[in-house]
Amino acid sequence: MKSTRLCDPARVLRAVFCAFTLAFLLAALVAPDRADMLAGLGRILTGPALLTKDYFKPSLGGLSAAMLNTALVAAICTGLTFLPGARVNGVTALAWFLTVGFGTYGMNPLNLMPMVLGVWVYSLIRREPFSKNIHFAYYPDAAAGPRVTVVGALLAALVAVVVGCAMPALCAHSPAFHKGYDLYNAGPAAGFLGFLIFAALYRTAGVEAPAAVADLGEGHALFANLFCVLCFAGCLIAGLVLNRGPGDYLKLLRDSGHRIDFTQKYSAGSVLMNLGAYGLVILLYYNLIGAAFTGPTMGAVFCMVCCFAAGATPRNVWPIMLGYGLMGLLHRLGVTAFAVNSQALVIGLCYASGLAPISGTFGPFAGVVAGALHCILVTSVPVVHGGFCLYNGGFTAGIVCFILVPVLEHYKRVES
Repeated sequence: MKSTRLCDPARVLRAVFCAFTLAFLLAALVAPDRADMLAGLGRILTGPALLTKDYFKPSLGGLSAAMLNTALVAAICTGLTFLPGARVNGVTALAWFLTVGFGTYGMNPLNLMPMVLGVWVYSLIRREPFSKNIHFAYYPDAAAGPRVTVVGALLAALVAVVVGCAMPALCAHSPAFHKGYDLYNAGPAAGFLGFLIFAALYRTAGVEAPAAVADLGEGHALFANLFCVLCFAGCLIAGLVLNRGPGDYLKLLRDSGHRIDFTQKYSAGSVLMNLGAYGLVILLYYNLIGAAFTGPTMGAVFCMVCCFAAGATPRNVWPIMLGYGLMGLLHRLGVTAFAVNSQALVIGLCYASGLAPISGTFGPFAGVVAGALHCILVTSVPVVHGGFCLYNGGFTAGIVCFILVPVLEHYKRVES
């Protein structure tokens, strides 16, 4: 009985959340620019968060400040999972890692808390326990805003509370839009809501919108790689120990990833192994293509690995990676404008991985096509929401599903 309790998926996931929170804090304390940590955190909290801001860049925050900011965001998200009655499963893990990943390029405690408040208000209106809806409080949408002023802060808080009230309702209908083939389920909801907010606050009001221009630093490849290798290798080893071997991980790898919660079907050790193995594969890919390990790249690693318990595995994601890689070859031939290791496509691939159920269900070729379509669309979608949706790639994945899945279902019969 004791062994069963220790291997309970919810307990294991909470332990993972606590471990990563501590890892981010320790990384902040050992970072080379730690002397500027608190001042850098101040710059992060008071600066704008429109896509794409590199919190590793000294003028925007700095390496130590970015890791501290991520630790604070992680601590808030982890604390919510300990509320009485909170359900912790694959969806919770997705929301946790996704939000924490944004801690290095757009999310901070100040723009997260109004969203949490909005979901609390939603829970009151629905007469439901707040703990039932905590994962909705994580999703990053409309977190961006102008530099802090009293009026601007009040307006941003009001908008964020409204968003927090709307997101749970919109997310409930999101699967009907993508039929479960976009693991970033909140992507379409956040994207369309960001589109509405952008139009209402700027286009309709005749106000010039702030330019969503990337502000990037040089990156910290050694620091980021060392941190990620230690974290993901640790998860892989911990999973092997829990399972006393590979367990049912090979079965998990063969799963299509469509409408699945790995924590409900496979052992906690195998889910933890998938977190480690998948994270290391992502890291290998970004190194192979020569990505600059900026804050957004670091965040993309964690935003991509977030689906480890909700349907993504190295097996059903590699075709998506290949689709992006092939588009990179077209760039070398002068056909496309973005290189595969450009910041836009590095982040884009992160959310393209949410299309893993397409390759898992319809086969690798469909996955390659899905990845290529996402690569084509992802750099054009921000103009729709003006950069006010940090979830741009998840929104794009939903659009790809809307275009591609009906065609696949029409021409390719899938065994049930």
